[in-house]
Amino acid sequence: MPFAYYSGGVTIRLYDTSARQIRDFAPLTPGCVSIYLCGATVQAAPHIGHIRSGLNFDIMRRWFEYRGYDVTFVRNVTDIDDKIITKAAGQGRPWWSIGYENERAFNDGYGVLGCLPPTYEPRATGHVTEMVEMMRGLIERGHAYEADGNVYFDVRSFPEYLKLSNQELDNLLQPSAEGETGKRDPRDFAMWKSAKPGEPTWETPWGRGRPGWHLECSAMAHKYLGSAFDIHGGGLDLIFPHHENEIAQAKAYGDEFAKYWVHNAWVTMSGEKMSKSLGNSVLVSEMVKHWRPIVLRYYLGTPHYRSMIEYSEEALREAESAFARIEGFVQRVVEKAGGVVEPCAEVPPAFAEAMDDDLGVPQALAVVHTTVRQGNSALAADDKEAAVARLAEVRAMLGVLGLDPLDAHWAGEGGDRGEDLHGVVDSLVGLVLQQREAARARKDWATADAIRDQLNQSGLVIEDGPDGPRWTLGPR
Repeated sequence: MPFAYYSGGVTIRLYDTSARQIRDFAPLTPGCVSIYLCGATVQAAPHIGHIRSGLNFDIMRRWFEYRGYDVTFVRNVTDIDDKIITKAAGQGRPWWSIGYENERAFNDGYGVLGCLPPTYEPRATGHVTEMVEMMRGLIERGHAYEADGNVYFDVRSFPEYLKLSNQELDNLLQPSAEGETGKRDPRDFAMWKSAKPGEPTWETPWGRGRPGWHLECSAMAHKYLGSAFDIHGGGLDLIFPHHENEIAQAKAYGDEFAKYWVHNAWVTMSGEKMSKSLGNSVLVSEMVKHWRPIVLRYYLGTPHYRSMIEYSEEALREAESAFARIEGFVQRVVEKAGGVVEPCAEVPPAFAEAMDDDLGVPQALAVVHTTVRQGNSALAADDKEAAVARLAEVRAMLGVLGLDPLDAHWAGEGGDRGEDLHGVVDSLVGLVLQQREAARARKDWATADAIRDQLNQSGLVIEDGPDGPRWTLGPR
């Protein structure tokens, strides 16, 4: 992907949850962007709702890189929490076995859908030292206290608490887990949990125990991005309590923490957030058995990141058809050009304008489809030069979205065996199309149409062009 950094006259704008408005993006360090994304809690394999967050921030990262920024992208792994421990006990397995198995499943899901690997992907259990240091500092500053082996954050000591979620402290119901005894105020939250029989523990100045969820991210963000960084991301469901508590810990410790807060919306089923607890999750590992990964990426990545996606097979089929129109154009121009057409150095201005405006992928995608239609018109007019020029623009735009079918990641989609089978199918379909051409030559239109209809029923689309008929796989 070519870089196109503009030092002046171009401003990326993002919706900042903390400001409740779209703001001009101004990085802390010119030419650099630092992003911390709350990643997987690895108690189970990922469904498409989990992976949507990774996709949305992958597109954000790609756009910043296209604009010429040097991006440091941190996506953590929460490999210890109540759910992992409960599942491990229920299955009679070590907690770390559950975590590692599902961490690999998440990385497989990110990878198969074309997400770039993060700059750093820290595990919570690898940063207990940093957590202890942060707790010690907070206790010394009067923002935290120890009780019964637990360490709690004193929410009343931090006047800005609940500013992100816009709640009133007097109305707050703080989630609390079993064993969280000794709180001075029921709204205080646990940063460290005292040891319980059968649970993993680490030694601290306040006794053995394990970290609380919120403390993990504050410590890891500080470790990898310092006391201040540009963007903190995650799903809407993390605003409270997780992100609110992260802010309290980090700022009370002395960090400036995140300058912008960006949250993606959910994937829903029947109007409810997709989740393991609701039993309505659609696992990525199963989805890619039935849908091409690039189509799944198109489906999850092309709605606006702040818009809910209501899952349905009909919507997936529509996405498949829409992408097939793009992919068909790409294939036809490559055939016409007699070789690969390289992407443009810059995307069209309308595409860039849409992406700069709070990552307006739907509007940017409309530019892609308009360019495809213009390219198809050029093909119909046998204007090879114009068709090639449109394809170069389309490839540049698709590259930003991670959807370029000619990219090396997607070129091997299906593996070598798929390429072998494509050759076999091409030979067999070629024989059938020869029979159809013979029927057309003798003006036996009924037979020619019957052959085409039979091929269509088999999932193939036949297009008649000046160079003869060609076939492509149609939407299911």
